Amino acid sequence: MPLQHVSPSVPSGRAGASFAAQLTYENVERRYGDTYALRDFNLDVAPGEVVCLLGPSGCGKTTLLRITAGIEKPSAGRMLINANEMAGPNRFVPPEQRGVGLMFQDFALFPHLTILDNVAFGLKGLPKDEAKTQALAMLARVGLQSYAQNYPHILSGGQQQRIALARAIVPRPAVMLMDEPFSGLDVQLRQSMQEETLALLRETRATTLIVTHHPEEAMRLGDRIAVMDQGRIIQIDKAEMLYENPNALFVARLFSEINEISYTVKSGQIDTPFGSFPAPEASNNPTATLCIRERGIRLSKSGDGLPGRILHKKFLGDIGLLEVGIQGFEEPLRTRVLDLTDWNRGDEVFVNLAPGQTLVFPGEKL
Repeated sequence: MPLQHVSPSVPSGRAGASFAAQLTYENVERRYGDTYALRDFNLDVAPGEVVCLLGPSGCGKTTLLRITAGIEKPSAGRMLINANEMAGPNRFVPPEQRGVGLMFQDFALFPHLTILDNVAFGLKGLPKDEAKTQALAMLARVGLQSYAQNYPHILSGGQQQRIALARAIVPRPAVMLMDEPFSGLDVQLRQSMQEETLALLRETRATTLIVTHHPEEAMRLGDRIAVMDQGRIIQIDKAEMLYENPNALFVARLFSEINEISYTVKSGQIDTPFGSFPAPEASNNPTATLCIRERGIRLSKSGDGLPGRILHKKFLGDIGLLEVGIQGFEEPLRTRVLDLTDWNRGDEVFVNLAPGQTLVFPGEKL
């Protein structure tokens, strides 16, 4: 944990602000033998920005946090905070001198310390009374000051998450790193804790990296989302742009429920029952994948469109999922509807596509 002096006059209802830092990665690599956890990784995070690192397990997200915190050294490249090299070929700054806060997936609370002492743990550079004053103010901010003299084992999962967050934030780190901080919480509690955590991060103005493999969580929290795979950033942008303009099929799958149909590319396009679509054409890959968002398929019981038949329907709470056999398609397509009561298995329907709900990518294989 960072050892930074803070003013004792932080109001109990609001967290004090830190000095936000620029975070920079230049061609960072991390190798374990012949295996790359990170390769040619480049990223700039603006002061006070919240960036979510999104991707499957093993794509390098946690390794990047460990290099940023100083727990690991890069095999090549540089990591800088405010243009000062923290890790690279010429310098390695130890973790306690980086001004970086780290919140682990399992919260890592000390069972033998009171909740107050857990929160004050990162303030060892302050006089004991002042550290406790700061820790109590932060406990008040997360609504748990009444538990100050208790021990972590009595707390629920959500309360432990608040304590871990308070402990990481109270030293006012310039950079905050969070590794799957909400993975152990139930769905409703996870959403409320996401909102509370984001509010606290905004108050402290810490530059933040959050590791997650949940796209919705990344969209809720991140100013930008960096989609990672095999140690690299595949695409980084705001959530809306990643949804509307994914640059790869891998990204599209993360942000949309899609139907995928493979076609042969001819003269720069694919011909489908819904018409022709421009398609990338490569000499070593003559196929393309047409992606149709499930929410982009429109059904009607009369009118124009491709003839189809509802094969299955499933209730999914706020929406319903239908499988529809459609003339010209070998496999059924899935579509999402707001009301299942209008649709029954066996219904004859007409099928159209809503504008802007298709994407075409180089094909993986026929």
